[in-house]
Amino acid sequence: MNTRRLLLSACLAASLSACTGPRAFTRGTYEDPNTIEMLSDRFNENDLQLIAKKMAESLATSPRFAQPRPDGSLPIVLVGKLKNSTSEHIDMRSLGDKIQTALAQTGRFALVDQQARQDIAEEYEYQQSGYVDPNAAKGPGQQTSVDFLMTGDLASIIQEVGRDKLVYYKMTAKLSNVRTGLIEWTDEKQIRKKFEKRGVSW
Repeated sequence: MNTRRLLLSACLAASLSACTGPRAFTRGTYEDPNTIEMLSDRFNENDLQLIAKKMAESLATSPRFAQPRPDGSLPIVLVGKLKNSTSEHIDMRSLGDKIQTALAQTGRFALVDQQARQDIAEEYEYQQSGYVDPNAAKGPGQQTSVDFLMTGDLASIIQEVGRDKLVYYKMTAKLSNVRTGLIEWTDEKQIRKKFEKRGVSW
């Protein structure tokens, strides 16, 4: 009798598994990328947007850059290396790109892209290789020099007690004068999030 019951239970479980099948994400909708929705306790796209917005607005309104230059030129900025000092894997290049875009949208700065510089250097080599009309070929020596270099560091502190978890991020950015090495501007963005551990049902 026990054997028969075991067989019936196994058959029933197999039938239910066949009916439900493997789970997969098959339907979706477009969402507003600015909507704040935290599905996990990890660094997310909203954190990235908050940091980029704060840094761009702070720099554009700082006393050093609030007023246009007498000659009408724009300060030339290069967003350099942003360090990840957290324990998470965070795409710091995406964060740099977001800050660069936010700075460009203020209309107060001219931007030089670090990755594009490397690509341009490779293009110079190709144009000087003989495959391009020598009279039209471009070469090194005429690029605009950068006035300021932005660097930054993203750090985090995680506290977990019982069912509560606090996640704290601090992004510190600095703008250095390339000629003098002096820090012309610095600011930080703090993000603090609280989570409560709950059971997850499927």
